[in-house]
Amino acid sequence: MSQNIQAFVHTLRYEAEDIIGVELRPVDGMVFPAFEAGAHIDLYLPNGLVRSYSLLNPPGETHRYVVAVLKDKASRGGSRCVHEQLRIGMKLAISLPRNNFPLHEDAAHTVLVAGGIGVTPILCMGRRLQQLGKSFEVLYFARSRQSAALVPEIEALGVPVHWHFDVEQGGPPDLKALLGTRGAVTNTHFYACGPSVMLDNFVATCEGLGHANAHIERFSAVEVAASADAKKSYTVELKRSGKVIEITPEKSLLHTLLDAKIDVDHSCEEGICGACETRVLEGEPDHRDSVLSASEHASNKMMMVCVSGCKSARLVLDL
Repeated sequence: MSQNIQAFVHTLRYEAEDIIGVELRPVDGMVFPAFEAGAHIDLYLPNGLVRSYSLLNPPGETHRYVVAVLKDKASRGGSRCVHEQLRIGMKLAISLPRNNFPLHEDAAHTVLVAGGIGVTPILCMGRRLQQLGKSFEVLYFARSRQSAALVPEIEALGVPVHWHFDVEQGGPPDLKALLGTRGAVTNTHFYACGPSVMLDNFVATCEGLGHANAHIERFSAVEVAASADAKKSYTVELKRSGKVIEITPEKSLLHTLLDAKIDVDHSCEEGICGACETRVLEGEPDHRDSVLSASEHASNKMMMVCVSGCKSARLVLDL
């Protein structure tokens, strides 16, 4: 847990059906590091799990971090722990903020698309754009009004909001119709966060409409199969530590590194949080993450060691 900081639970707040807000504050009168819109932090939970959550409070605040957590019916223990075990006053370790979903503050216009609990980074982005006096709007989709969190905060942004509740509209929104009318302004950027089905639709729709500046953040991983030319076994040289280790099909690169006592930041182990991003000095990774862009994959200058493999017989990492 390198570069982690101590926090305590200052406030727990009901936000919507099965969603609670968690306000964290630094211990001993310290301040938190500043963060940018779109950033998230890892929470080291009482049950031993580590989970990532997007920050929703205004960028620039250093006296608190605020997240909101949906109690997932398919929880593997993370969101259930947040809802059932966190208590006001409880201390826990958190990571420094990381940002895999940066906001382009120079956009002429911005369209923010929130699906359910995906509203958290979208609200943070809206608050930043509001601070800058920029042109933007929000599309907010949820299953029902009861399950829509942070509605007053979205309304307080003072910009046009398109609300869509599936149970009232008889189904999901028509993204092609909604996004097709939003993009006439040159240098418009589109951002979306929410369920995988919505994000897949968003990406396909933006591609079909020719919206080049489309950005997403996923809360759940997309399974990426190993490439046909990926090696089942390969050698990894660790430049800083001087170690050479062998990777075999029985164990992931990350867990082989951890077993070798290499200090590697990690959290989700699904290729979506960015915690384990590692510089590649030589070799060709087989990228299987949902964080890096296509151009970043092509550059082979970094990789997510939790899920990715290797296409070359040897890989040299900056570890």
